[in-house]
Amino acid sequence: MLAPLLAIGLGASSAFAAGAAGAEGHKGGSFEDGGDTLVSGLMLMLGNDEKVYILDKSEGNAAQVNGHAAWGSVYDIATRTATTLEVITNPFCSSGMHMPNGSYITFGGNSAVGPGANPGDVGNGLFDTTYQDYAGQQAVRILNPLTCTGDDAATSDDCQWFDNSTVARLQAMRWYSTAEPMGDGTVAVIGGFSNGGYINRNYPENPDPVWQGGASQPTYEFWPSRGQPVLMQFLVDAGGLNSYPHTFLMASVLWDPVSGDEIPLPPMPDNIVRVYPASGAVAMLPLTPANNYSQTVLFCGGSDMPDDAWGNYSWPFINTWDYPASAKCHQLEPEPQDGSAPAYVDDDPMPEGRTMGQFILLPNGQMLVVNGGLNGTAGYSTQTLLTTSYSDMPFGMSLAAGPVGTPAIYTPGAPAGQRWSNAGFDTSDIPRLYHSSALLLPDASVLIAGSNPNVDVNTSTFFPTTYKAEIWYPPYFSAPTRPVPSGVPKTISYGGDSFDITIPASSYSGSANDAADNTTVMLMRPGFTTHAMNMGQRALQLNNTYTVNQDGSYILHVAQAPPNANLFQPGPALFFVNVNGIPSNGTMLIVGNGQCEGNWLWFIEQQQQ
Repeated sequence: MLAPLLAIGLGASSAFAAGAAGAEGHKGGSFEDGGDTLVSGLMLMLGNDEKVYILDKSEGNAAQVNGHAAWGSVYDIATRTATTLEVITNPFCSSGMHMPNGSYITFGGNSAVGPGANPGDVGNGLFDTTYQDYAGQQAVRILNPLTCTGDDAATSDDCQWFDNSTVARLQAMRWYSTAEPMGDGTVAVIGGFSNGGYINRNYPENPDPVWQGGASQPTYEFWPSRGQPVLMQFLVDAGGLNSYPHTFLMASVLWDPVSGDEIPLPPMPDNIVRVYPASGAVAMLPLTPANNYSQTVLFCGGSDMPDDAWGNYSWPFINTWDYPASAKCHQLEPEPQDGSAPAYVDDDPMPEGRTMGQFILLPNGQMLVVNGGLNGTAGYSTQTLLTTSYSDMPFGMSLAAGPVGTPAIYTPGAPAGQRWSNAGFDTSDIPRLYHSSALLLPDASVLIAGSNPNVDVNTSTFFPTTYKAEIWYPPYFSAPTRPVPSGVPKTISYGGDSFDITIPASSYSGSANDAADNTTVMLMRPGFTTHAMNMGQRALQLNNTYTVNQDGSYILHVAQAPPNANLFQPGPALFFVNVNGIPSNGTMLIVGNGQCEGNWLWFIEQQQQ
């Protein structure tokens, strides 16, 4: 049965140290210039081995497409250059998800806006004649990027966003919703604002705690559609702190999307909020045979501001930039394998507090946290309840301060007190606060982009609109050699016969048996990244045995994915081989048969004919 966990927050070190440049010329622990993304990197998704797709909100970017400001681009990883793409509807704060055939869909967004983010001048926000954007709250934008390589990614008709709300649309208006992939290849689209602002509630007077006078959308629906949206009481009970809920599909049932039944989990410890706008770093730990594919979630950072400080749709009721973000971390196994009741477990705190910190799962089993600030929250405003004039706001519209420019790595399974490390890591001088993003790339580096705590483009304020990308190289880039596997398949099935991968002797140093003993095979899904979260991000280790050859090469006999699609949902993924903690380059493949219930692609093709 399909069942995502809604974990909403209300009430082994690397084989090489950072510092040296490895065989590929990149220094482990360093940042490199990633070029210009043309639009601010509010949303990122990996389309194929070559390309990253970028979405921004409708705003006055200098980059143009079809006679108006662009808010979409495609980024070439090799050249670190971007080309604009047309997007018709305003994708501001939408959600997004892969589909089983490798396509990507983004859901919802904001109304049409013009300069200064004023409502569109046609139909009270349905369209704007200056920015030429349509309302996006019910939009369903579809991209088929797997074969979009080279120049075709920007120029081919088959490589453009399909963005036509008269053909494909959500049942409800959704801004700040979450998309979670299901084991059958469909997608649950959960929560959000119908329209709104800072947090999803009226306060202190609140005569309608469910619908907030029509501004809140505490419901879920599916793509392809299964009918009208259904109320989710969990989102109501969150009391307004329910935007971009953290969701993870579980092996069995915590929330049953068919019946709507909900099984509550314990409240988040220490009154720490981890959803937007507290925006803690949250991710599921890698699923491995050693942990019996335990679906354990790690929550770090966020904010423990008191309830009244969060304010309402208009703005926070305190000067958030003065309030320290939390450094605390907690683990939760929602379905303990020993049959015990689920409970949060204190974990090692981060090296510093972070709001808007973001976890990126690395192919060697570690977890990177990047971006964010020491104080405050996500969001932007022209005032708070205490600072009532924009001219007195110390950081422009930003509600956060103290950018954290040094990444940190968490090692699952390391001894308590030794799980975090940032020794030897470079520190970026680019503030990455609200609307920053990060994404694992096929070579196992990390693309970092965005930051724009402003209502429209502003390149002169304290924390400006940012177009410059960076690439961060984890410590394993200091290795003198990296594995070069051959025989990587194009598809992975759920169960079935194993397959063989060859590792040449040039991929490691030392004993072949030792190297083979220390080899792991990982499926990695980078996910759809926005607002300090990667929707759909997962890491799953495939079982393997091996045979060592006389020439020093060895053969990995690799099992298919476990026969439960709820552990790793169907769709695109990167396939990595790690030897002694050093990953190969990733190869993109498809997990499953590329099909999903509802045949959504047929539906779109028929509408286009």
